Amino acid sequence: MVVGPAQWGACIRTVSYPFIDPLAYWNNNIAMGGFTGDITILDALTGSQTAILAGHMGPVFSLTYSSDGTFLVSGGYDRTIKLWDVQTGGVVKTLCGHTEIIQLVSISADNTTIASTSRGQLTHLWNIKAGNYRNIGDIGVNVTFLPTNSQLLFSTINGNTQQWDINGYKIGSPVPGCCAVFSPDGTQFISQREKGITIRNTDSKKTLKKINLDGNPHYFCFSPNGRLIAVAIGYTTYLWDTTGSNPHLIQTFIGHSGDIVSLAFSSPYSLISASKDKSIRFWQIGTSLADPGVSSTASTSLSLASIQVVSLQARNSLAFSIDSAGVVKTWNILTGHCEESYKTQIKEATCADIQLLSGRLIIVWHGVGKNMIHVWDARKGKLRDIATPNVTQDLRVVRDESVVLQLDGNTISAWDIWTGKFVCKASLKEKNGWFDALRLNGSKVLVRLRESSVLSWDFGTPELTPTKFSEIPSGRSHLSFIDARKWSRGSPVRIQDSGTGKVVLQLYGKYAQPSATQWDGRYLIAGYNSGEVLILDFSDPSVM
Repeated sequence: MVVGPAQWGACIRTVSYPFIDPLAYWNNNIAMGGFTGDITILDALTGSQTAILAGHMGPVFSLTYSSDGTFLVSGGYDRTIKLWDVQTGGVVKTLCGHTEIIQLVSISADNTTIASTSRGQLTHLWNIKAGNYRNIGDIGVNVTFLPTNSQLLFSTINGNTQQWDINGYKIGSPVPGCCAVFSPDGTQFISQREKGITIRNTDSKKTLKKINLDGNPHYFCFSPNGRLIAVAIGYTTYLWDTTGSNPHLIQTFIGHSGDIVSLAFSSPYSLISASKDKSIRFWQIGTSLADPGVSSTASTSLSLASIQVVSLQARNSLAFSIDSAGVVKTWNILTGHCEESYKTQIKEATCADIQLLSGRLIIVWHGVGKNMIHVWDARKGKLRDIATPNVTQDLRVVRDESVVLQLDGNTISAWDIWTGKFVCKASLKEKNGWFDALRLNGSKVLVRLRESSVLSWDFGTPELTPTKFSEIPSGRSHLSFIDARKWSRGSPVRIQDSGTGKVVLQLYGKYAQPSATQWDGRYLIAGYNSGEVLILDFSDPSVM
């Protein structure tokens, strides 16, 4: 959980550029390629531009530093390879010989040889000193030198990882997976598989560890100390600790609005990501964001399950979440730590709410297309089922009166959570409304209709007779989404002040739907498809 804007997604800096593709890092210098043909050098600490290397006649698709950092190698659309002097920024050599676009360049551990692969999958080995090359044929794509042995190459061929010598002869049998990425000491490598990655021993090729993911990874890398692995899936980067026998997720970086195209560690404690959204983000790695409060690691292990429902109880400094795997968590708002975690049997909880009632953590939910409301105690399990006349569209617990409000068609029905009995109802003027996601606390509920009007009801009146009330926003007494029903993963979610019409916040990343967001007049809580929960404190003026 991220508390407050200063730690938003642990992103400490964002730099925007028109075109970004490969990244390469060495000694606080970031080399950045792109479609313009220029190579931009950034300071990894400040994000400021320190140099522009101009010379390529088209997009640069691959960059790598020599192991001693004396020169930078680039290749791309113009079918040339360039060696750049890191100190002066000048071109040392231009190597010509490929007849197709160059997709990848790699430097041997002794800094004497460059391996380059063209779009036609022909691999050339270049003698850096002499400037000549020899063609070792089609040995696949993603051809890279082993970082500790200048005589060995790895490549991806037919969906497998294969080892070669520098004469183009196979060594051993291929292993499943593609895109070999090595640990800094060269003893391990990562290969990609569908919805996961495999970590293998470089010498024996034996599987050491596997990491299962909720998506296909398209970029990954080791940290400088080899303890962590960063994995990019879509717009989000996930950080895994691989030091133990069972790798575990320790941090999620949310913020990009386009697919991530490159990752680079700038230290064991910082990560840099480049995205199609034309930005580079600098992330602070903090192991304190691990989840020490999971009560049963066997049944509630960290996962990438999306958050379906969130709820605030700020007076007790608590927040709650339910994810798509049925895991319920209690969060401490002040520390960001998970205090309790329960594995439930909740499935397809498209409409649900969760509240602390009489010291018990109560969940109400219903399945898709079902005329039934399920009431659960998070700790003890099922309490009862409440049969309803119609299919539920939305649910909300009124915590002060211990009733659950069911929105179905053009009616709000109130049901007693403890007895399951019908209490009262209120009629709407049209069907297909939904409870306002940024809803008020207590017994008051707002219903938004398709015509964009809002009806306000108070179910906390004597004898639970619902009454209408008029909300007159002042200051930030109420927030609302802009075009909540038109959200897409490619655009930010905008939140405005209902009274002034001012946009006060934009949420980026793989956001959850409006049901996974709530506002109580001070705190805004949002759940994400990555499994992360964000809480913003609007009493802090820096939020605005």
